[in-house]
Amino acid sequence: MPLVESPQWRQKATDFFSSSSFKLKQAGQSAGDNIADVAGKVGSVVKSRWAIFQDARQRPPPPGDTVQERFISAAANTGVILRKGISETKEKVAVGKVKVEEAAKKTADKSKTILNNIERWQKGVASTDVFGVPIEATVQREQSGKAVPLMLVRCADYLVISGLSNENLFRSEGDRKVLQQLVSLYNEDSGASLPDGVSPIDVAALIKCYLASIPEPLTTFALYDELREARVSIDDLKNILKKLPNVNYMTLEFVTALLLRVSRKSALNKMDSRTLAVEFTPLIMWQQGDSGTDLRNHLRFTLKPPPKIVDTTSNTTSWDLLDEDEVDASSQIPLDDASPPDYSAIEVIQCLIEHHNPIFTDANETVWR
Repeated sequence: MPLVESPQWRQKATDFFSSSSFKLKQAGQSAGDNIADVAGKVGSVVKSRWAIFQDARQRPPPPGDTVQERFISAAANTGVILRKGISETKEKVAVGKVKVEEAAKKTADKSKTILNNIERWQKGVASTDVFGVPIEATVQREQSGKAVPLMLVRCADYLVISGLSNENLFRSEGDRKVLQQLVSLYNEDSGASLPDGVSPIDVAALIKCYLASIPEPLTTFALYDELREARVSIDDLKNILKKLPNVNYMTLEFVTALLLRVSRKSALNKMDSRTLAVEFTPLIMWQQGDSGTDLRNHLRFTLKPPPKIVDTTSNTTSWDLLDEDEVDASSQIPLDDASPPDYSAIEVIQCLIEHHNPIFTDANETVWR
């Protein structure tokens, strides 16, 4: 059910559009006033020159001076002034036109941003959020020239530089408090660099948290059945994946390229292609209407900051969740035997990892130096 429109957003929008209308009107009036002012001055000059003509006709000329000469002199001066006035008028018109056009452009740009933010707010999403936002919306907003969210690029680059040799990389959960801090960081600035000294385990867990948070999997709901039927057929998978939106396709290529690189270090990190597929399948490929696997629900829970309980008497804040004396933030993900793994989907993701290059031939293959 759509959210009720926020009075705060409504007031902000009303104020903006009212002020924008006033500014446009003001710019137009400013241009008009400038033109009227110059025209008035030119009119005054013409009147004064006409008075000189009249006076010249009525008064006898001094010795050595003729009425004709006075007419010629006055006409010449009037012509100069008129040309100058016309030139100034044209300049004022041009300046006024630019002012109106600039005000109109600023209004259009600002109104587009406000309407986008209102729409995003109505969907329960902050205007800068990355987590929990459709992947296409994130890429479109970032305008980085890449078809992959910048947060994933930052994390992948960091892991490659770290050597990908950490044992159980992408299987260990990471520190929940650190993950929440990183989520806040990227929701505020999607292009931010990772803090110095952050653990590769936490960065790997952040990637999983991001994939768990997006509303629709990278493989999309529409292609779920086709992909399961294709299973390990490279040609079939290749053709089916061409149906993906470009952002989904390129991000899936990017993620599986990273996982392929991780699997090549399995002697050190204990994460071969099968193990990685088991970890990532619930985050990359799931069925529409799926309420969420244990892993995806757990990661979504990890993203939520614990609600605060404020003690007004002592002016201190405590947390009703993640109490260090009661909950181990690095405990293993609880498994539910009632939710068996989707083995067909796992085979699909494993095939995408192991045969990444021949499957994603239409993409610019991701290469880390």
